[in-house]
Amino acid sequence: MSAQPVARRRRLAAWIASAVAVLILVAGAVLWFAPARYLPWDTASFPDVDRTALTVPQAKVVDLLAAEHDEQRPGTFYSEGVKEPWCANFVSWVMREAGEPFSNPNSGSWRIPGVYTLQEYYESQGRFEPVGNGYQPKTGDVVLYDNEFRLGQHTNFVIAVDGDTATTVGGNELGKIRVHDLDWQSDGAVVGFGRLDS
Repeated sequence: MSAQPVARRRRLAAWIASAVAVLILVAGAVLWFAPARYLPWDTASFPDVDRTALTVPQAKVVDLLAAEHDEQRPGTFYSEGVKEPWCANFVSWVMREAGEPFSNPNSGSWRIPGVYTLQEYYESQGRFEPVGNGYQPKTGDVVLYDNEFRLGQHTNFVIAVDGDTATTVGGNELGKIRVHDLDWQSDGAVVGFGRLDS
């Protein structure tokens, strides 16, 4: 047997072993840095939300979130074709479709692509509730997360609340529209809530 094919097979085996090691390290790093609210990693089924006690705007938001969760459109759909992080664009789009459009303080557009500007918008409207002030979020409220070192700023919607745990739905969560449980009292990234009611 020639030494050349044996050496080639050894190089290939070494390359495969290196690639597997890199993949394991990357997966470990992602699991280490991803907040618990991003687990499990699948796009869980949209929960059954009792709409009988909801206001008309709350029901519209929940209906839109359920439809978009099922559709799983790309982020550019919500951002007028702009390729950028799209969680705030998703929130802006849902609010516009629900008949509760934003007005971007910088451009006047319905779309507020930045989480910090979204928080400023809620503050200017008197509808921002900082975490820790005793406010209990409600269906249709928007959760605002700070610029945590792991993933940056983020925003998503509350669709149900049980004690100190909220069920949330957001866009651009690992590239998808996803459902999560959030304990806002223990998740240090939560800055506060933008109230749906005006």
